[in-house]
Amino acid sequence: MENNTHDYVYDPNVIQIEDADASRRFIANVFMWMFVALGISAGLAWWFGHNDVLFSYLIDVQTNSRTGLGTIVMFSPLAFILVMSFGVNRLSYPVLMILFVAYASFMGISLSFIFRAYPPELITGVFITTSVVFGVMAIAGYTTHQDLTKFGAILTMLLVGIIVASIVNFFMKSSGLSQIISYVGVAVFVGLTAYDVQKLKRIGAGLEYGEASTKKMAIMGALTLYLDFINLFLMLLRVFGGRRN
Repeated sequence: MENNTHDYVYDPNVIQIEDADASRRFIANVFMWMFVALGISAGLAWWFGHNDVLFSYLIDVQTNSRTGLGTIVMFSPLAFILVMSFGVNRLSYPVLMILFVAYASFMGISLSFIFRAYPPELITGVFITTSVVFGVMAIAGYTTHQDLTKFGAILTMLLVGIIVASIVNFFMKSSGLSQIISYVGVAVFVGLTAYDVQKLKRIGAGLEYGEASTKKMAIMGALTLYLDFINLFLMLLRVFGGRRN
């Protein structure tokens, strides 16, 4: 009788290599979607910010107040985030992808105001600074062997504090508090960048690349890093440019 049994030898090095490859492919997909979103947002922000006709649909030049469309554009990104976050398990990958692209589009249009509030050279300089800082912290988060989980919890609490303080300052309109929020915000989003990249690296190591669920997780990961980048950019813009009403 032929013996069909085989002797399998457990090799942890092979498993680690496979996990590392899966993680790299997953992270590459995450960053690809993040760059796509940033490109869409940057293009639409520049277009609306430099086109008086398009910008007039968002801001009434006579009253200097938001139009109905401007209000929708301003608050719609939050709605997209909520739908994507709570519906990720129910939404199909194509629908999630469309929502992500739509979110990046509306977010870009809502950011067009910065071209009316800050000089172009400042925006360019802050964008380059944000890119460098984000890149350094992303590499640090991906390569470090230090577990950043405990720091993530602290950063999340600080983020909640920033949100609460921002809501309070919306009514107080204190320039001093605004600057404090900006400086703390820079520190928080710098730390969150490293933490989120490490978290995504671990998620990628446990996922089988190519499955629909993996693709959806890549979209959600891109959304997380996109938010880190945009918020870091806005905080640095307020630090270097001051608060503009």
